Amino acid sequence: MLIKRPTDYLPSEITSETVYRRRREFVKAAAAGTILGATGGTARADDSGLRQLANVAASPLSTFEKPTADKYVTHYNNYYEFGTDKSDPVQHAGRLKTRPWTVAVEGECRKPRTFAIEELLKFPLQERVYRLRCVEAWSMVVPWIGFELGALLRQVEPTGNAKFVEFTTAYQPDAMIGVRLPVLDWPYVEGLRMDEAMHPLAILAVGLYGEVLPNQNGAPIRVVVPWKYGFKSAKSIVRIRLAGKQPSTAWEKASPREYGFYSNVNPNVDHPRWSQQRERRIPEFFARRDTVIFNGYGDQVAQLYAGMDLKKYF
Repeated sequence: MLIKRPTDYLPSEITSETVYRRRREFVKAAAAGTILGATGGTARADDSGLRQLANVAASPLSTFEKPTADKYVTHYNNYYEFGTDKSDPVQHAGRLKTRPWTVAVEGECRKPRTFAIEELLKFPLQERVYRLRCVEAWSMVVPWIGFELGALLRQVEPTGNAKFVEFTTAYQPDAMIGVRLPVLDWPYVEGLRMDEAMHPLAILAVGLYGEVLPNQNGAPIRVVVPWKYGFKSAKSIVRIRLAGKQPSTAWEKASPREYGFYSNVNPNVDHPRWSQQRERRIPEFFARRDTVIFNGYGDQVAQLYAGMDLKKYF
């Protein structure tokens, strides 16, 4: 029998009191029959029956690291709309309705429009193998399939007033059992500065491992920003708004001392409750590796923050 010692856990792997209390409420509600039951399994085909993604090119921007096994990427997730445990999304996200699906792009642009998911799947797709680093000090290497976020934004012709990009995610209370508790201010909102959103590394992902995104990974379309902590990469996007002012984001509103707007991976800026200097690569249990600033993408993105105090703008 393997017995864990207290020192085997990172502080970030210990549930905070706030989330713990809400989780207890979640469990009590489920036991009382007020929350929909689990569906189980990995939803690998969308509501139209599409499973495989065709005409996917390899990207020169991919890391050469070996991707994390599919079973971990699809079964160890943060997606609080479906629960706060890592195993909750795969159990509950099967109820998410991904068809019909549209993404409205609006705000400070000359040609606002609404894209059906079928249109978005026609953008040139690439496999981008990116490192994923979560604020809880665990990491993976994920073979996303998607296209540059900038390619979509250029189609709506941003005006000179567009300084930020705000993402709003799906809100389906009948399917998303987690939104029945006030863990966050729903629907989930995230944002990027305009130059971050236009960077070639920032993508809209529609698949994993050659197939459509599983629901628990943010189907049918999500943002992926590999040099930032994972919560910045909003899932199940329904609206993109170009704005002149910095948007108020979900985790920043919930706890601004812990979750800043930028949230660049930075080993020199600790979370108030744990260090960010080390990380655990899933599925490794005991091994810890040094966290690299900008998640190892510093050569590509460091110039975006030239002259900024990254401890103040964390």
